[in-house]
Amino acid sequence: MLWLLALTPIFLVFEVWQLVLCERYLGIKQLAAGHDPRSLPMTERLAFSWAAFLFVYWIWIGLVLGGPIGRIQALCLFLVSLGGFVLRRNCPLKWVLVILTFEGAVRIGMLVSMGGVFWRRLH
Repeated sequence: MLWLLALTPIFLVFEVWQLVLCERYLGIKQLAAGHDPRSLPMTERLAFSWAAFLFVYWIWIGLVLGGPIGRIQALCLFLVSLGGFVLRRNCPLKWVLVILTFEGAVRIGMLVSMGGVFWRRLH
């Protein structure tokens, strides 16, 4: 199961990438201009890659939840993602970026913690 935690840096990069994309599509400039993020152009390749990686990310979280190492961090990743989804579904568009940023920061913190657990297990 330790090999699952070796994938942590990949998902850490993905979380940072998600924050950059969220700022691009839901940023202050977009909101000030009155753009609806659903109407902004996104290439099919980007949309597919994002959705596919999210799917793999959720599978990875589930696998780590089933293992003995990193279970608390994986549970937190799951709960924060689920809570963020519920909050984003029920809030105005201008608050989505705030929730996504906070949610991403907590998930990044959990991934850094999980990376620390992996590093300590290696040594």
